[in-house]
Amino acid sequence: MAEKPDDDVLERLLRMRFAAHPWHGVPIGDQAPEEVAVYVEIVPTDTIKYELDKESGHLRIDRPQRYSSSSPTLYGFIPQTYCGDRVGARCCERTGKPAMEGDGDPMDICILSERDVSHSGVLLRARPIGGLRMIDGNQADDKLIAVLVKDTAYGHLEDVSELPPGMLDRFRHYFLTYKQMPGEKRPVEIPEVYDRAEAQEMVRRSQADYAKEFGHPSERVKMLLSLLGLDERAK
Repeated sequence: MAEKPDDDVLERLLRMRFAAHPWHGVPIGDQAPEEVAVYVEIVPTDTIKYELDKESGHLRIDRPQRYSSSSPTLYGFIPQTYCGDRVGARCCERTGKPAMEGDGDPMDICILSERDVSHSGVLLRARPIGGLRMIDGNQADDKLIAVLVKDTAYGHLEDVSELPPGMLDRFRHYFLTYKQMPGEKRPVEIPEVYDRAEAQEMVRRSQADYAKEFGHPSERVKMLLSLLGLDERAK
């Protein structure tokens, strides 16, 4: 009589056979929210804005970068996060604006690194040190700021207050203008720059929103076993 496969063994076998979906299949990491996994969508030299195709898990071309806009740092998202009710509620609490909601995407993050990264579609480990409370229309669209773990120049930074002069201005300018067309007035604002503790809180909230929207990641294998009819001992 065959026994039910061990959950960890089955998960390892599946990862060896199939590529993990960058949003749903890559673990955020055991040290979250202090340290998180990041999937990089854009590097500063990109003249094309890439973003994740949520269904397939592949990068797709969103649009050419408008004008001379280029991301000031590596830019991507934190796997197994989602900006939903809890992220939106925090925006309401901190800004006093009513009826805010999350933008329905994974949590965005900018990563400071001394060394150039030549292309997107890679994973890295980062430590959040703060963030921008960005509002696009009536949606919370936070942009966390982080440092690449073990980076020689930036890895020692603990908080956004330690960033080089002018760096926050570059972040603000980029995110307030990168979607604008000439003559267009897009309702985008950044009412708050927050510290490391608040960045970690936003990671926790986006994890909770993810679990509510998609189920807790730890339940995935159990669900798969059930679908395969392996949740009970084979007879």
